[in-house]
Amino acid sequence: MERRAIITGIGVVAPTGIGVREHWEATLEGRTRITPFDAGGVPLRAAGRVDGFRPRDHVKNRLMIQTDKWTWFALAAGRLALDDSGFDPAGRDPYGISVVTASASGGNEFGQREIQALWAKGPEEVSAYQSIGWFYAASTGQLSIRHAFKGHCGVVVADGAGGLDAMGQSLRLLRRGGEAVLVGGTEAPLTPYALVCQADLGRLSPGADPERAYRPFAPDADGYVPGEGGAMMLVEEAASARGRGVRGYAEILGHAATHDAHHHERAAPDGRQYARAAELALERAGLGPEDVDAVFADGAGDPDSDRAEAAALARLLGERASAVPVALPKTMVGRLYSGAGALDTAWAALALHHGVLPPAVGTDPDAGTRGLRIVTEPTAPERLRTVLVLARGAGGFNSALVLGRAPADEEGAEEGGRFNV
Repeated sequence: MERRAIITGIGVVAPTGIGVREHWEATLEGRTRITPFDAGGVPLRAAGRVDGFRPRDHVKNRLMIQTDKWTWFALAAGRLALDDSGFDPAGRDPYGISVVTASASGGNEFGQREIQALWAKGPEEVSAYQSIGWFYAASTGQLSIRHAFKGHCGVVVADGAGGLDAMGQSLRLLRRGGEAVLVGGTEAPLTPYALVCQADLGRLSPGADPERAYRPFAPDADGYVPGEGGAMMLVEEAASARGRGVRGYAEILGHAATHDAHHHERAAPDGRQYARAAELALERAGLGPEDVDAVFADGAGDPDSDRAEAAALARLLGERASAVPVALPKTMVGRLYSGAGALDTAWAALALHHGVLPPAVGTDPDAGTRGLRIVTEPTAPERLRTVLVLARGAGGFNSALVLGRAPADEEGAEEGGRFNV
């Protein structure tokens, strides 16, 4: 029998809150957590920021000087995920537990500070930790060291698609014999140098109204708002979770990734490869498009990308494209790059667990949304068993993840991790 992968713990550090309970309660309030932001000379006036995060609550001083804010987020979210799952690594085979994260930009604040020191004062003033503090794999390494997880550890770099690709890797690792994977992604992309790099793509929204600046699929959408944070999750092999009396939040059923091979920045306008990623993910899950009860869309927020995504969903779902609910809770926080796919996965798992789809904010369903049925208030569909999560990255990366309701336990397991509403 094929081994099954269950999300048993969720740790969130995002503009919607720190910890899964705070995050979910804020989500159901359905209000934006995007706030005014002074980006200096960059044409950006709003961003999704994590408020109330105290690094010293999660990271020792000695480690703080060696790492970046993006890694602090990952360390905090990783600990929260383990606590939420009730998973105690003590006494378990450390080689059966892996760590996989996604990163689009690495340690921005750390790297910028040390580059400035190099420019202004010379190489002798650059921190010895520069070589590891900014590095894409730093969060994976620090999580592995902190928890002594010695299984397959790695990092996925595919911009916004990376978070889902990391979740797909967790599924493969468990099917190959692993016991558990700590997996997800975080970002801290609001530093000056990082913002200049983002602005160069020409997709940042110049809007000053936090409630209207990021509105995917709207007729007058003019870009996206960046945000910081993300999520980490503990994904366990089903028998292991069942042995602990835990049912979990959701099951990972299938994953696939494709590439447009079209342009180094822009998505292919026909959405063909994007739809193909979803088709393959469903096929690997043993399902078809008719089984999709809801979609968590990428929601780029610029007209060309939105048009391509709508075309992909129409290709995938056919006549059902205008009826299947499309969730866009990321409109509350902005686009978190590699943290986005991880946070969308957490949202989707919570939606399946509680039977409620989270709302998009700042979107008028009557204004025209490219033929899609956008969820604009917390909604409990009559059927919510299978959810499709989609993500794209700059340069043509496409990723699709299929989640299903956590399998019932005949012996009566708990309904989820430590968090229950």
